[in-house]
Amino acid sequence: MITPVLLCGGSGTRLWPLSRKGFPKQFAALTGSQSLFQSAAVRLSGPSYAAPVIVTNADFRFIVTEQLSDAGLSPGTILIEPQGRNTAPAILAAALHVAAKDPGAMLLVAPSDHVVHDAAAFRAAVDAALPAATSGQIVTFGITPTRAETGYSWLELAAASTGNAAPLPLRRFVEKPDAATAQGLLTSGNHLWNAGIFLFRAQTLIEAFQTHAPTILPPVQHALNDAVPDLGFLRLAPEYWSSVPDISIDYAVMEHAQNLCVMPFSAGWSDLGDWEAVWRETGHDAQGNVTQGAVTALDTSGSLLRSEVDGVELVTIGAQNLVVVAMPDAVLVADRSRTQDVKAAVAALKSRGAKQAEAFARDHRPWGWFETLALGARFQVKRIVVKPGAALSLQSHVHRAEHWIVVSGTARVTIGDTVSLISENQSVYIPLGSKHRLENPGKLPMTLIEVQTGSYLGEDDITRYEDVYARGEGAKG
Repeated sequence: MITPVLLCGGSGTRLWPLSRKGFPKQFAALTGSQSLFQSAAVRLSGPSYAAPVIVTNADFRFIVTEQLSDAGLSPGTILIEPQGRNTAPAILAAALHVAAKDPGAMLLVAPSDHVVHDAAAFRAAVDAALPAATSGQIVTFGITPTRAETGYSWLELAAASTGNAAPLPLRRFVEKPDAATAQGLLTSGNHLWNAGIFLFRAQTLIEAFQTHAPTILPPVQHALNDAVPDLGFLRLAPEYWSSVPDISIDYAVMEHAQNLCVMPFSAGWSDLGDWEAVWRETGHDAQGNVTQGAVTALDTSGSLLRSEVDGVELVTIGAQNLVVVAMPDAVLVADRSRTQDVKAAVAALKSRGAKQAEAFARDHRPWGWFETLALGARFQVKRIVVKPGAALSLQSHVHRAEHWIVVSGTARVTIGDTVSLISENQSVYIPLGSKHRLENPGKLPMTLIEVQTGSYLGEDDITRYEDVYARGEGAKG
């Protein structure tokens, strides 16, 4: 059995405004009906695969479980990083965790935000790489290049690929090249894109750290030894994790290891690193346009057009080679050739304190989600959706009162010592300072409109008394 290790703690900005720190691209459906994370989990499932080990952070833990459940999958272990320390510590923690039960376990490490067009072909490549990994090799997967890509690092093979479906010797890693160098790598015949996917036995990787990065091993082992189970998650100990170096697996181990080989893969892959990549990897219409949502494109060609807002029509006239992404709180308009500059735009937003730089319009919580519909002086209107059987914490507010109007489903509402059921078209008032709780006792999502009034409407105005999700006072939702 192969144990997948899915890395999904990142929060890239190059697909802003759809991808943000609060809800990054791996959880978005960018090229199909499933999110990238769901597609990765499904791709690495089946008779030959054990339940996956997930490495993520506390902010995403409930999104991970919800999306896995929606995809019909269950995790093996979800490791919670106290803070992001790059890929080397994350992968090592997963290997140590699995090795505690079976040092010889086979691990397949993969990012959760990549696109692989032919899942069966990828699993076949994994099968072809198994003998090398079983013999003690670390197998990295190299993608047959289709263009002179400057956004990827590359792998130089010891000899040109002969087309045989078997791992090949690696000569060296090549850093992200400039355009001229990338063109030379493309035409050389012995260079592949570095996919950041690895296959190895758990003990093989641990021994590689002992040899090439021995200072990383003790704090990661201590963080795992003192990890605390929490609602089905395993929280790595922060006092040790904070001392772990912030370093990638390539720099820490792979560039130094002698037992490394490359499994070529040519059936379609992308890391969806920017909007240009999303356009390229998604089916175009006859005019070369990729559209999502309510879009009308007149005399428009070669463009990616997405409306992510119900009731908002996106219309283009005479546009060529543009990326236009409309969200409830932000709109991106960019030339397709400049999509790498989106990261700089996000930095500019952060520098002037714009919340859209990182915060997502729809705020996901373990019990469901909410979004702000209107915000003004001393009032805020929200739409709140609570999952079946879920409950918000028993809480109170110092600075605001709330009015709740149920628009679908039934809510069980606690105010002080009174518990009542509020059905569709009914409402209830929660006075300032009152202890209260909202629950959905039904089998379908429950939706209500919340009107807040008061002197301060921040999400941190919460005194929490009971919470099934074990969040602290002042935590959101």
